[in-house]
Amino acid sequence: MNRAVIASLLMLAAASGQAQFKVVGPDGRITYTDRPPPAAEGRAAPVKAPPAADRAAPPVLPPVLREPATRFPVTLYTAPECAPCDAGRDLLRQRGVPFQERMASSVGDREAWVRIVGSADAPALAIGGQWLRGYAAGAWHSYLDTAGYPRESMLPTGYVAPPAAPLVERVTPKIPEAAATPPPPAEVPPPADQPGGIRF
Repeated sequence: MNRAVIASLLMLAAASGQAQFKVVGPDGRITYTDRPPPAAEGRAAPVKAPPAADRAAPPVLPPVLREPATRFPVTLYTAPECAPCDAGRDLLRQRGVPFQERMASSVGDREAWVRIVGSADAPALAIGGQWLRGYAAGAWHSYLDTAGYPRESMLPTGYVAPPAAPLVERVTPKIPEAAATPPPPAEVPPPADQPGGIRF
């Protein structure tokens, strides 16, 4: 092997052993570098490799969506097997509005619906503090326009909406631990002087 090849291999080995830095910028964006950044660019922490959780992190919303989503978050309240609820969900998805969905699917959810939503109409849409009860596409578009949501979807590629959550948080009751049951009594072997294992 000639000296140039050996020198190249040694340089590659040395480079791979250098520390990497995870840089979190002011906008929450994460990058990796082999050089520590200036303090103004963000917080840096040395890491060996990008963790899987950071590689799979959901995309950050663009500024045109981030501002209205922060000031006027959208929550859709739905019920199962509800055609107007499906139409409302489709409107939000086609328009590219990031939203949370709360579905009333249990008896507890249905009992809490009027208390939370303020009427028995489904679906209901909360845009910040403004409530729209029942599905009316024109009214929904008008309020979303006022809140600053774009008419065309600006969601980043690969954006996945969170799944619908129950209207009321589920509380799993704690099951008390079963009392320890004694083991069954051991079987006493028959005496040796009784034929055929007969016991009295």
